[in-house]
Amino acid sequence: MRRLAIPPLLLLMTLLFPLREAAADTNVARSATPSASYTSAWESVAAINDGIDPPRSNDTVNRRWGTWPQTGTQWAELTWASAQTLRSADVYFFDDGGGVRVPASWKLQYWTGSAYADISASYPVAADTYNTASFAQVSTTRLRVVLQSGQGSVGLLEVRAFAPDTGGTSGWNPPASLVTPLDEVWRHVESTYSNPYGFRNYGWDQIMANRGSINYCVRWDSSATVTAAQRDQIHAALARQFKKWMDVMAGHNGWPYADVPLKVVGWAVRDRAQLQWSDTSVDVYVNNIRENAPQCAEPCGRFFNQGGNYPNCPGGASHHYDMSLWLTAGFSGGAGGDWGQRVGSEYYLSNLNTANMHILLHEIGHSFGLDDFYDWTPTGVCCFLMKAGSATSITDFDAWMFRDWWRHLKSRYGL
Repeated sequence: MRRLAIPPLLLLMTLLFPLREAAADTNVARSATPSASYTSAWESVAAINDGIDPPRSNDTVNRRWGTWPQTGTQWAELTWASAQTLRSADVYFFDDGGGVRVPASWKLQYWTGSAYADISASYPVAADTYNTASFAQVSTTRLRVVLQSGQGSVGLLEVRAFAPDTGGTSGWNPPASLVTPLDEVWRHVESTYSNPYGFRNYGWDQIMANRGSINYCVRWDSSATVTAAQRDQIHAALARQFKKWMDVMAGHNGWPYADVPLKVVGWAVRDRAQLQWSDTSVDVYVNNIRENAPQCAEPCGRFFNQGGNYPNCPGGASHHYDMSLWLTAGFSGGAGGDWGQRVGSEYYLSNLNTANMHILLHEIGHSFGLDDFYDWTPTGVCCFLMKAGSATSITDFDAWMFRDWWRHLKSRYGL
């Protein structure tokens, strides 16, 4: 098996967001759904928890939430699928020096289950910095930032909501026997690749950009036909294998998602007649050839649009795909990278009900940054999935290597 090289042009230096001083707390805002009392048509409430650290209150580059021309009392809110235990929050005000200014005052409210209650805290008001409110712990599914306008309308660039790290499996606590080999692996990553921190299209980045989900395109690189039943089995098998890696992260070290839904949004094929279904559950792309294989439309692919915008994608951003499952007739072994995974179509179809499709699992590991181990083995370990041919399922060592990538990258998401 081989790992495709990361394109040099994508290895650009980027600024990693600094870890908050209160390292024992975890920012859980990224896993929430944002909403607001009002949003200007050209602004976006999604800005408030997109993890982008503002350079200044008059940020003219990144998304912003603003309420111009509305004034008076306005609010922005974070809603979680399950209750969060919170004890502090940071807000960064939007102030363009014109119609949107820092508020005259602000406060936090939490949802009790039947009503909103004010949170007692000190509420500073300053531009060009995070304003922190610390408070007695509350458990809630909704946190509301209530803003009272002053010289103009109001807005926010970012909200961070912090929950205490409960320890145990939620932190970084690998077994003692794995500390040395894990350290060796990460040192190898840093010394081998020019800037592993700067690359911005790992599977981690894709999931975080989607707020906890992943979209796929299937590249059907075969002359065989596919029935609707086979299509559904192919989708289900991919979702099961991808979930095995996501289950490694659930509840660990500030990972914000208990589940990461996978959706296949498109199929690419040379001849539409090969796909023996007429429903519209997936987009179909015909004879769009790249690398001598069918491919879903480039305007819909994250690999080609890493800014996360898809203005020319038919159907819009919801029809975008983050990675491709490239199924090639007669292909042996596998390949993987930020673009997706490639395996043999015969191998895949013959293993639809296999518990561990080990070649695909290995290649998914590459999409999240995990390396191959062709010419060396970390101290004290012998057999693991990413060392091709030595294991057929995700081992404890694979799981902790995976978590180690998250440990080194999580700060870029404000976590």
